[in-house]
Amino acid sequence: MRNQKKILIEQLDRKLTSFYEIKNIEVPERGWVYTIRTALNMTLQQLGHKLKITIQGVQDIEKRELSGSISIKSMKEVANALDMKFVYGFVSNHNSLENLIELKASELAEKMVQKNSNSAAENKVKGKDELQQEIESLIRELKREIPKTLWD
Repeated sequence: MRNQKKILIEQLDRKLTSFYEIKNIEVPERGWVYTIRTALNMTLQQLGHKLKITIQGVQDIEKRELSGSISIKSMKEVANALDMKFVYGFVSNHNSLENLIELKASELAEKMVQKNSNSAAENKVKGKDELQQEIESLIRELKREIPKTLWD
């Protein structure tokens, strides 16, 4: 089971790698639908005809895109009408799922070791190196198991 999790994470990371290159692309000020439609010199009426909706319907789509309330289904329909493909995905703020798991495992391991240490005096007896080894061992275990508590 553990190997399956690791394989799944590696496969997802490979799929998501393509998105890392475009993560810094900013949405145009008036949205993608408006920007692409006008760049193609396509009128509201023409796009509406392709979508089988009114001019007001196209304007509503453009407004909903800007407000973030448009559905993925609607964006796919617009893309299709523009002879394009709508693509969406998730991009880790840490450059990979593995890095995200590493960070969360490190945070949790440190909390767990601190919580399990009865006092500052005990920490001094154990020594920094021993505490660090305990944390690193726990990190490896958390990364291997990926427990649900990692996300609390």
